[in-house]
Amino acid sequence: MIEVHRLSRNYGAVRALDRISFELGRGEVAGLLGPNGAGKTTTMRILTTYLAPSGGRAVLCGRDVLDEPLEVRRNVGYLPENVPLYGEMRVRELLHFRAKLKDVPRSRRRRAVAEAIARCGLGEVEDRPIGKLSRGFRQRVGLADAIVHEPPILILDEPTAGMDPIQVREVRALIRELGERHTVLLSTHIMSEVEAVCGRVIIIAQGRIALDGRLEDLRDDHGLMVEVRGPADAIRKTLAAVPGVSKVRPAGEREGLATFEVATKDGEDPREAISMRLAANGWPLRALEARRRSLEERFIEAVSRSSLDALEREAG
Repeated sequence: MIEVHRLSRNYGAVRALDRISFELGRGEVAGLLGPNGAGKTTTMRILTTYLAPSGGRAVLCGRDVLDEPLEVRRNVGYLPENVPLYGEMRVRELLHFRAKLKDVPRSRRRRAVAEAIARCGLGEVEDRPIGKLSRGFRQRVGLADAIVHEPPILILDEPTAGMDPIQVREVRALIRELGERHTVLLSTHIMSEVEAVCGRVIIIAQGRIALDGRLEDLRDDHGLMVEVRGPADAIRKTLAAVPGVSKVRPAGEREGLATFEVATKDGEDPREAISMRLAANGWPLRALEARRRSLEERFIEAVSRSSLDALEREAG
């Protein structure tokens, strides 16, 4: 549904996107993450034909963004971070107007608007002027606009910005529902939002793809937290020698207790071996817990690695 091949975008001498590539299939919901200025919004604007790429290709539903921009727009629903709305128009009036612009047949227009209003929870404000709505409700109007013509692809930039916790929960549930019938690419700074609605994570940093993987696979990245009473340096060396352990990092010492974060090799579970080695040395084991890096930790790691790579490229 979305095919991006070596996509680049320059702003003068600044390269905002540097040959990024990824593909999204039908029914896939992906979170596009990255620090400010990483290239997320530029990517979304190219995919929605608001910006032209400086190099590479982007194809949505078989339509190239440069060759067939109108066909791309017919197949895409776009929610920008700052939704442009006519404040003097009423909600239902605006959605009828937008449905007409998006070529929704007249015979289906009334039903399409009613369904968008219901799905986005706008029933209580459908006859109110948009300019008098809260930001959260205006964001919902923008989402209703994005889905009113039932596009196969949805591109959402900060879809829950300005919403209260109840509205956030409702919109996340809606995005999960939309993911059953649409391909969804959403950008957000809220890690819990990605974990709640996405099946895949794409992290952009320094204009490049820093990480691209299924959320389920990222969650399977196991490690251990080990707390032992005894000499920290000797314990660290013992842990590092256990089969199945790839890395040991000290995580603190207090009152004779040493804590370590232990990274394990793929498919290995060295917990029994660790407990036996520690017992053989007479070091009391206080805690041995499986842990996994959070999405936030993976994000920071990927962005930091990308920054180091960028420095090396500049130096080399």
